[in-house]
Amino acid sequence: MTSFVLGSLALLAVSGTVLAGEPSSKLAWTPENLALVKNGNAAKGKQLAETCGACHGNGQQEVAGAFPYLQGQLATYLYKQLKDYKDGSRGNAIMAGLVSGLSDQDMADLAAWYSQQPVPAGAKNVLPHEAAGQLVSRGDSKRILPPCQSCHEPNGKGQRIDVPGLAGQNAAYTEQTLQDYKSEARHNDLYGRMRSITQQLSDEEIKALAHYYAGLGH
Repeated sequence: MTSFVLGSLALLAVSGTVLAGEPSSKLAWTPENLALVKNGNAAKGKQLAETCGACHGNGQQEVAGAFPYLQGQLATYLYKQLKDYKDGSRGNAIMAGLVSGLSDQDMADLAAWYSQQPVPAGAKNVLPHEAAGQLVSRGDSKRILPPCQSCHEPNGKGQRIDVPGLAGQNAAYTEQTLQDYKSEARHNDLYGRMRSITQQLSDEEIKALAHYYAGLGH
């Protein structure tokens, strides 16, 4: 708990200049929205997910390019991303088109299905990277960077409502996501915290972190 609090304070400190801007997401985590996601129908979500596998993979099937694995991701995080795609808080023309016909219940059902699937096994033959390991476990006090694990947990499984699991994630996707935060092409992160953090990371550090988390898995 202490590490989470300290990490949160550091995140707020580095993101102070972003707080006055536009909301990063239009989704409010009301008790009703939380209950909707919690009670999502995974069986219906499985049916809806049949068309998702071509990009996001099925089971242990590897995904191509910079597409993310969705299996084992937090249901609340997945629901938020789908909502953000639909209302334009997160820009992606393909995903905006795909979610345009989904109801809130559909999105909750999809989130429930994917959250109940096993996390991908993790990339093989990924060598540990010392710099990435230090950023994950200790951060960098000189740059006021909190440890990645203060939010994403030491095992990379994420926590809370909006902190995604990173363990076993496609490295190409994680790297591209971090670069999008760095350039502010993506801006639906709460309090602008990921934008503030990534703008202090080198491209080499971003790549190293992406491969570090890809190698965790199960």
